[in-house]
Amino acid sequence: MKQVVQNYKSGELALLDVPVPGCKPGGVLVRTAYSLISTGTELMKVSEAGMSMLGKARSRPDQVAKVVQSVATNGVPATYRKVMGKLDSYTPLGYSLCGVVEQVGAGVDDVKVGDLVACAGNEHALHAELNWVPKNLYAPVPDGLAPRDAAFGTVGSIAMQGVRQGESRLGEVALVIGLGLIGQLVAQLLTASGVRVVGADPDPARCELAERLGAAACGDPASPAVESAVAELTDGHGVDQVYLAAGGGSNQPVELAARLCRDRGRVVDIGKCRLDLPWNAYYEKELDVRFSRSYGPGRYDPEYELEGRDYPIGYVRWTERRNLACFLDLVARGRVDVGPLISHTAAFDDAVETYRRLEDGELKAVAVLFRYPEQADEAGASAAAPTVAVPAVRRGGTASAPVRAARTPVRLAFVGAGNYASSMLLPHLARRDGVELSTVVTTTALSAANAQRKFGFAEATTDLDAVLGDDSVDAVFVVTRHSSHADLTRKALLAGKAVFVEKPLALTEEELAGVLAAVEESGNDRLQVGFNRRFAPLLRQAEQRFGPRTGPASLRYLVNAGRLDQGSWYLRQDTEGSRFAGEGGHFIDTASRLLGADPVSVYAVAASGNEDLQVVLGYPDGSTATIGYVTTGAAGFPKETLDLVADGKVLQLDDFVRTSVYDGRKRWVSSRLPKARDKGQSAELAAFVRAVRTGGPMPVPLESLVATTAATLAVRTSLAGGAPVTLAEAR
Repeated sequence: MKQVVQNYKSGELALLDVPVPGCKPGGVLVRTAYSLISTGTELMKVSEAGMSMLGKARSRPDQVAKVVQSVATNGVPATYRKVMGKLDSYTPLGYSLCGVVEQVGAGVDDVKVGDLVACAGNEHALHAELNWVPKNLYAPVPDGLAPRDAAFGTVGSIAMQGVRQGESRLGEVALVIGLGLIGQLVAQLLTASGVRVVGADPDPARCELAERLGAAACGDPASPAVESAVAELTDGHGVDQVYLAAGGGSNQPVELAARLCRDRGRVVDIGKCRLDLPWNAYYEKELDVRFSRSYGPGRYDPEYELEGRDYPIGYVRWTERRNLACFLDLVARGRVDVGPLISHTAAFDDAVETYRRLEDGELKAVAVLFRYPEQADEAGASAAAPTVAVPAVRRGGTASAPVRAARTPVRLAFVGAGNYASSMLLPHLARRDGVELSTVVTTTALSAANAQRKFGFAEATTDLDAVLGDDSVDAVFVVTRHSSHADLTRKALLAGKAVFVEKPLALTEEELAGVLAAVEESGNDRLQVGFNRRFAPLLRQAEQRFGPRTGPASLRYLVNAGRLDQGSWYLRQDTEGSRFAGEGGHFIDTASRLLGADPVSVYAVAASGNEDLQVVLGYPDGSTATIGYVTTGAAGFPKETLDLVADGKVLQLDDFVRTSVYDGRKRWVSSRLPKARDKGQSAELAAFVRAVRTGGPMPVPLESLVATTAATLAVRTSLAGGAPVTLAEAR
């Protein structure tokens, strides 16, 4: 899909091809119909990006202060790399749109596919063909309201929150300074509330527009017209409220507000203007200065915006989402008219040129909309398959496997000691010769003490930094909840440790990129992900019996995952990812091991109403692997069954209890049933410890671990787009 992006370092604007976002739980995937350019906020950002580095610093003193603090903490070289890395990256633009719901995530029941919604948020309502939007940042569009008009929802909410902060009352008089997009909407909302409005703006066209839309009088703030109108409407007392909707570096709006506001009136700052308050003027009138924070209560609260936790209406009447819905209702009922504010509508493909015309002043506008191509109506019509880049592994730095003294034990530290670590990993390591369990780190002191007592760790602590800084520790095991895997792995790699991280390695492309950045920065690629099934003795034995292939293979892998108990942390999809994102790498890695390559394409289809998936993987030689991941099967059926067919032969795996190989009329069956299912944990740990001890290569190449993780993440992309995804190595 296409998205408008900007490089803040160079100022470059681009319409970039990017992957389709996944439809995560707690939100919806929206195909954009119209998105609105904020001619104030966005153009200010575009203008700043075109400045010199000195100009950027002058325009953002708050960021300069952060840089100074970082220098004091991390030093100049590290700070420079961090700042340049952030500046020299693409950032999105846009925060107000209307579109059609294309996919509904788990936990959402107030809209359905095909519904029209207005969306908000500078991370979710972007100038892009598709956006994932959490439930508290969208609102259904009332019947009869055009998508073009509904695209004003976010800026309307900003204006509405400003009006609410002013606590306007019927019959009062208000002054709106700045009649750009937000100011025009503030003036209309006040008029709809029974407040008489005086507007101030140096642009005569904007003044005329505001008067046409209901303002009592408007004029240039430098002329006597505004002051005369205020005096006439208020009998000389001054306005009850002033709304600062202007931008720029002039202090004139603040000074005008003090001069024209009544005694004990209210001044509300909505825009981003200079605020050097003239102390005497504000003190003598005891003016109440208020700030309006964006769209309303809930803004900048991740639990509200990302996790969907609403505020009870009895305590917070008007939230972000309720403001959005209220504004849409006012527009639908004709109480607010956004049509006259639209100066220009551009095709989305002309986005870069439209920004250029706005910045150059060639296009003078209050509001500009992007119009997006309509979806294909023909049944079966589809876009080209999206491509997801498999991050390239780059090994920088000078780190190498440490040379260990002969006959000294391998010292291991564990971060996390939950059920899996305690049942599947630590029992094997605690009785292994040449291994010393050095330190266990947990978030609670008691769990660390329990692990120390049970498995004989030399030390127990809650201090991760102390372990990472301990030169005697050879390797770190990361066995925590999924959401922390990537960050902990990155920290351990940067500390120079060999790392064993349980699956998944990462839950997002950004997390995976962070791990690889740590490898490149440190030169430390000593990493193993807990894909243990490839080490299972029965599977290895069956591989040998099957022998080498000469032609493409077809592999079927059925995973009867079953249902989880209510309350399981695996169900916290908002933070821990979907179940397949958490454990799907196991099955992809096993298929890749048997097929001797990494996948080059992924196509996923989901059953309606549950987590059942069918994932089809394509491989370079034409082989395919189909993974059926189901949660609705019978509990008594085996959890994992696998068939591999190629060259007239069939390999069968029955839940790691029995394997069979059919070759012509001959059949080989594993000689005996094991006492317990051996899914390869012991052999995998032995291989990892051996690599750490000898300094030899890790059991699985890092490139393969990355490819498996990228393929697992691509399942989400394929589900969102309803199309196959091509996996291409990044260059």
